[in-house]
Formats: sequence, structure tokens, C-alpha cells
Amino acid sequence: MKNPVSRYDAIIIGAGFSGLYQLHLLRDKLDLRCLLIEAGDGVGGTWYWNRYPGARCDSPSHSYSYYFSEDLLKKWTWTERYPGQPEIESYLNFVADELGLRPNICFGQTVNQCKYIQDQNYWHITTADGIEFQTKYLIAAVGCLSMSNKPVIKGIETFTGSIFHTGNWPKEKINFFGKSVAVIGTGASAIQAIPLIAEQAEKLTVFQRTPNYSVPACNHKLSAETSKKYKKDWRSTLEIMQTSRNGLPWLEGDQSLDEIDEPRRTKLLEDAWKKGGLGFREAFKGTLRNRKSNSIMSRFVKDKIAEKIDNPEVAKLLTDFDHPFASKRPPLDTNYFETFNKKNVALVNLNEQPIKNATPNGLVTKSETFNLDVLVLATGFDAMTGAIEKLGVTGRSGTSINDFWQDGPTTYLGVHVPHFPNFFVLAGPGSPSVLTNMPRSIEFNVEWVGDCIKYLENNGLSYIEADLSASDKWSKDNQKLAHETLFVDAEHSWYLGANIPGKPRLFYPYAGGFPRYKAACNEAKSQDYDGLIVG
Repeated sequence: MKNPVSRYDAIIIGAGFSGLYQLHLLRDKLDLRCLLIEAGDGVGGTWYWNRYPGARCDSPSHSYSYYFSEDLLKKWTWTERYPGQPEIESYLNFVADELGLRPNICFGQTVNQCKYIQDQNYWHITTADGIEFQTKYLIAAVGCLSMSNKPVIKGIETFTGSIFHTGNWPKEKINFFGKSVAVIGTGASAIQAIPLIAEQAEKLTVFQRTPNYSVPACNHKLSAETSKKYKKDWRSTLEIMQTSRNGLPWLEGDQSLDEIDEPRRTKLLEDAWKKGGLGFREAFKGTLRNRKSNSIMSRFVKDKIAEKIDNPEVAKLLTDFDHPFASKRPPLDTNYFETFNKKNVALVNLNEQPIKNATPNGLVTKSETFNLDVLVLATGFDAMTGAIEKLGVTGRSGTSINDFWQDGPTTYLGVHVPHFPNFFVLAGPGSPSVLTNMPRSIEFNVEWVGDCIKYLENNGLSYIEADLSASDKWSKDNQKLAHETLFVDAEHSWYLGANIPGKPRLFYPYAGGFPRYKAACNEAKSQDYDGLIVG
């Protein structure tokens, strides 16, 4: 006999920052019967799966926190300027326990089908294990950077060594001592992992296609006095983050580099570089909108990086940038470039030496064979859309979200999708998400979803979905905003879907900045959810 299907008011998929807060808000503020479904066996989202060596946040710890609760802010104390994966995972476990969320979380279940039953206005959800649920409201909190991108390498199934992907790293500690290791990729994950792997491996070979700018993290432990000050000043910090274009605890500089004469300009750049972190990117006005200013900053960063590398040929490869500085989110590094001065580290240019195939013993490029014990794939994610498209979402009239998005994702406000009633995407395509300090965008999106559902419940309404014409306009307007910046100059950026073969080439996150995004959402709400169909 088939088990009865469990019915909920709201089902949330994903137990990261967005899913945990959404569960708390809907359950404890709106008194809805809620379930959160999570594929892993613990909370954390991105910070549950990305546990590779050196995994670390690039937003300052005191800003990379929930701000909806003063109690949570006061009870938790961060230990570093930029928290590492274990500390962030511990923080999210602390939140889950403080808010008593675990009884409403179903762990170890992967959702693979979400079907809207139109005549009864509910969603039918099925997991890979065949467990079924029904819900009125369905919220995808699956994350922007959670679907690993695995490169196609001929013969990879024959490799007898170990293979790890930075985006799906095992819980147990990996021992690289005495081993020959290859890392494919030089993005943010690789830049964090490579220095630590190089400390252990007998031989490390890094395969690079596109070199990346990076800024020194200048990470350090936080003193008790500093932590106390952060807790005391949290309201003023929040005010700055809500005003900042990127949701970070500082504002953009008031002068552009092309307005500042030498030698003052160089001194200001040097001072900002010594402080490190993403604050360097915003130290001057319009770095991503003023091509001349960006050129000055790009040259400065390139020169600073080259100074760290002993071998001129290696320096040339690591600084042969094909995009303006910050048109990709610049990683923060600790001794990344200096690692290439080590005798046990080699760099391979994939543009000249493409990988032909794998063998049982390693990799073969155009003219060289590499015997390997371990292969690390630091090849990033199918960002923004990949995790959503794995949910098997089908809306009105059997419309598949994968088919609807085949020419690129169309959303309204980055949350709602036409033809998919009562379906909400947190930090989705068309929202600021990855261009910001994520918790600020997440909190705003979660509260927006809560307000939408409260509006329906209080007014006896059954559904809410995006109007197609409003969604088309939102998506087209975002492409125009992106072309007002230098983001689109980074042709190989995952912001543009360029890292996934066949993925539509367009700008995926919202490019107008966090304050402008919030203003657009608030304007729609003030006009009884203009751009949305309710009934």
C-alpha cells in the first residue's frame, strides 16, 4: 500500500543561508506548516559541500551574517576577518539550533521532480528515493553556486587515481603528502586551494586556461575588542550595507582614478592594496563603469601580481588577463602567486597544451604526459540556473522550466517565473545575488517572499506568478544595465554563462546594484505587486 502524501503550506528546497531563514520566517512569523528538504545530511548549503582546502568567504565575517535577529548577532562571535568553511558551517548549525529548525528539515533527500497541479493549485514534489510531498508554496533555495561543473575529459573513467571536485569535496581530510597532484582551473576555489595543496604534494601541476586577477586577503584573527565593537555597531553597519551597491560594509570611493593626479594616485592605490579584500575594488569611484579608471587599476594589480613571481615566463602566463579587473568577482588570496615560486609547482597553459585524454595513470596533453595520483577539478559551477534546472520543475500546462529557459532565464525581480504559480526562487537569475554580499540579498529576497505569501493569505488569494511581459522587460532591462558596465567585457565569465558549453550567453545576475534592485521591488509592492498576477 502506498504511503499517504504529506501535505504542507510551504516546502523549501535547500538548507543554506536562504533556506534556513525562509523556514524560520514562514514557520515562526506566518505560522505556516513548513518543510525544508535538503540533499545533504547537515545544514550549510554551499558551505556544506564546498569544504576543499582553504575554502573561505570573501565578505568580512561581521557582514557575512544574518541581521534579522539582534539575538543571533550578539550570541555568535566570529574569530577571523574572513571566516573559513568550518566556521561558517558551524555558524549555520548554531542558527539552526538557536531557532529550533531541525524538526522541520528532511535531510538526505534530493528533489528531482516538482510538478504544478493546475486544477487543484498545489505543487507535487518527488525525491530521488520516491518520497512524495504536496505544498501550496514552493521555494527554491538551492543556491547560485551549488551545481558543480565537471569538464568532459575523454577516458576520465579509466583514471585509477583519486578525483575530487572543489564544489563537492568529501568530509574526510585528504592527504596529499608524497603524491603527484593536478589541479584543473584557476578560479576562486583553485586560488584558495592551490597554496595549501602545494604545501603537501610532492609535485603539483596547475592547468590554467584563463588567468585570474586576485587581491590579497590580508586575513587575520579578530581580537575580542574588535568583535565587541562589531556587535555594538551592528545597526550602523547594516545601514551602510543596505546603502552599498554590493551590500558590503563600505561605500564606493568618491573619486575615480582618472581624476587623481600622480603621485597621490599611486599612494592611494598602494594604501588600498595593503588593506586588501574586496574593499580594494570599491576604493575608487566607478571602477566597473569608467574604462579609463579601470585600465589604471588593472595595470596596477597586474604589476603587483607580477612582482610576486620569480620566473618572468610564469609571471607572464599568470598575468595574461583577457578581461578588465573586477569584471569577474576578484578572488582574495593568501600566497597564491608566491606558490608558483616553489620547486614542486608547475604551470601548464591549456591554450597551448589542451588536455587530449585521461589514462589510468594521469593526463595527456598535446605534447606531454602527466603521471598523477590525484586530480582536483576546480572547474566551478553551472551558476545561477544549474541547480534550479535539476529540480525537474513543471508549471502551468506542463511547461518545463528548462524548456522555458532554453534561450536564457526569464524572471521577474529574480524571484518569480512566468507560468509557475506560487513558485519562488531565492537569489535567482535577475537578482543581485552573486554581485553582492550574499546574506544581504538573501535576507531581502526571503522577506519579499514572506510578504508575497502574507499578502495572499490575508486577502484570500490563491496564487501569485510573474506576468510574462513584465518578466521580459525585467530581463531585457537587466541586459541593458549590464552593458553599461565592464562586466560584459569578461567574455569567459560564468556571470555570462560562458563556462558551460551550450549555455545561453547573457548576463545572469542583476547588474543595477543592490539599492536600485530593492527600490524596484518596493515600487512593485507599493502598487499592489505590479508585474505579478494574483488570483
